[in-house]
Amino acid sequence: MNDFAPTVGVSSTRPMDMPADHAALPVWNAENWFYEDFDVGHRIRSLRRTLSEGESMQFNALVADMHPYVADELFARREGVFGKRLVAGAFVFSAGLGLVATNCVNAFSYGYDKLRFIKPTFIGDTIYTIRTNLEKRPKYQDLGLTRASYEVFKGEGELVLYCEHLQTVRYRDPAAFADQVEAKP
Repeated sequence: MNDFAPTVGVSSTRPMDMPADHAALPVWNAENWFYEDFDVGHRIRSLRRTLSEGESMQFNALVADMHPYVADELFARREGVFGKRLVAGAFVFSAGLGLVATNCVNAFSYGYDKLRFIKPTFIGDTIYTIRTNLEKRPKYQDLGLTRASYEVFKGEGELVLYCEHLQTVRYRDPAAFADQVEAKP
């Protein structure tokens, strides 16, 4: 591990369209780490949150997912495999990742791999997420590629979702990686 001190809230985007004293304040939930600061093996755990019926149905309506398993209480109870309504997997994915998401001004989502819904999640379940930094490698002239796993658990530790998030991240010192890059973006 390097001696990188977490920079949550340290830097500001300093927007010009607000009072200068407001623009100078640290931004909540913002980070300014670089590729060099990404420590393979570093792990974090989120707070827990309970998935409510209201937000589950709001998500379903937003994405037009009215599958009977997520939207029809009578079907789910009487004919469904689980005997109760599920929370849509896409919502579990979104909420689970949101629990460990930060706003790093130097990182850009590149995609997700290995997304798996391991066990069902139901309305009223409480989830939390563990993120583990898996690997990093130089990729482009100004950006490296990082991979982190996201494990979403419900209750007291039952794994319900796994995926890996790839991000491109700016180098603090691009010259240090010039001879290792694959291509220009």
